[in-house]
Amino acid sequence: MLRVWTAFAIALMLSSAPACGGSRSPAPSATVSVTVNRSSNGVILAPGFAGFSYEKSHVNVPFFNAGNTALATLFQRLGHGILRVGGNSVDKTTWNATGSGLTAGSIAPADIDRLAGFLKAAGWQVIYGLNFATNSPGQMASEAAYAAKSLGDRLYGFEIGNEPDLYHSNGLRPTTYTYSEFMAEWEAYAAAIRAQVPGVVLTGPASASNTNGYTLPFAAAESAKIDLLTQHYYRANGQAPTSTIDLLLEPDPSLSTMLQALKTAASASKISGAYRIAEANSFYNGGAPNVSDAFGTALWAIDFLFTNAASGSSGVNFHGGGKGSGYTPIADDGTHVVEVRPEYYGIYLFSMAASGTLLATQVDAGGLALSAYAVAASDGSTAVLLVNKDRSKNADMTVDLGAAYTRATLTPLTGPSLDSPTGELLQGAPISADGSWNPTATATVSVRGHLVAFAVPASSAALVRAE
Repeated sequence: MLRVWTAFAIALMLSSAPACGGSRSPAPSATVSVTVNRSSNGVILAPGFAGFSYEKSHVNVPFFNAGNTALATLFQRLGHGILRVGGNSVDKTTWNATGSGLTAGSIAPADIDRLAGFLKAAGWQVIYGLNFATNSPGQMASEAAYAAKSLGDRLYGFEIGNEPDLYHSNGLRPTTYTYSEFMAEWEAYAAAIRAQVPGVVLTGPASASNTNGYTLPFAAAESAKIDLLTQHYYRANGQAPTSTIDLLLEPDPSLSTMLQALKTAASASKISGAYRIAEANSFYNGGAPNVSDAFGTALWAIDFLFTNAASGSSGVNFHGGGKGSGYTPIADDGTHVVEVRPEYYGIYLFSMAASGTLLATQVDAGGLALSAYAVAASDGSTAVLLVNKDRSKNADMTVDLGAAYTRATLTPLTGPSLDSPTGELLQGAPISADGSWNPTATATVSVRGHLVAFAVPASSAALVRAE
């Protein structure tokens, strides 16, 4: 087997030695091979597949504004993406057409204008959530009309309410509330919006988890009125003691089943924008404290994004906001970015690779929990992203690219451990709260024909780009 040790691998071995005196054996390794299948499965990835989701309560604080250059820079790194504003707070936020803005519980014209300024600075669009629980159709239509005018081409579309499949249990509707009642209300609100903003994109139903009872029948019933089918996803309850990093990194069979059902429904109903996981993260109820902010979430995010892409999703919005020990890719104090969390690193590394045609890979993982993804770019280069989720074993990799190349570079993503909330490095450097990133010199991997070899340490990821 060809082995070309990169500077990354050598540094790894050196780091396993004690600072002074004595000796320590290097971490054990497993032999892993990956073969890239050059035939396409028809999935085209574009920059911006990965987006963010925020509570609407983040719009009536001075966070989304054109002057927040740190936040704009962090958004721009992912390409021209889609921000979704909604969450539970959307149904507790009332439109105040004459308000001055920056007021808890209400949205005023100045708040929307400020959001528009940020989106223009970042180069992103927005799925804009509207209060379905307490707004009248007239109030909703009034807000939609103003938002459409202010946001202009930054508006992707409107989302009516949030997680209506839970309304019967969270006090927003009677406990007897049914899907049929939801549909009657939704159609009335949608008609009011369309009367004020003809031709606007509508999305929905933004279900929490009831795919069969809400999302699939909604797709069939409203295919002529929506342009994007939306669903939410979380692995489990963040308050449960079983919600650990190890659980998160295990494959979730229910995810693949859900995505396939959404793909089939969107295709059968000929929904133009297909479907999108418009709100997602590790564990619901704000995440699992000191788990959802750990380095392992970076590796999970990569797997989650590629799983969605391979299943026909048009994108994913990672929910976040705040600075607690739960989930958020970018931590903030309501005004400024205070920290770039591990999950963002995984999303960013995915975005570096995800431009082109998704290729199939065959993995002989040598007993490791390792995944591999390949993307063929339009310039002829191929990106291969490896995710080693094993806690203790390095992967001694050989990748068959399926085509001959002359040069390859390596971008590693490392952290102290899967459980560490700090210390993550992308190409040897952190991403600062101001959005800056000063990576170390790019490591070059020697290529021999269509083979490339390198090491991927335990609990890390690496992006190889062959040219």
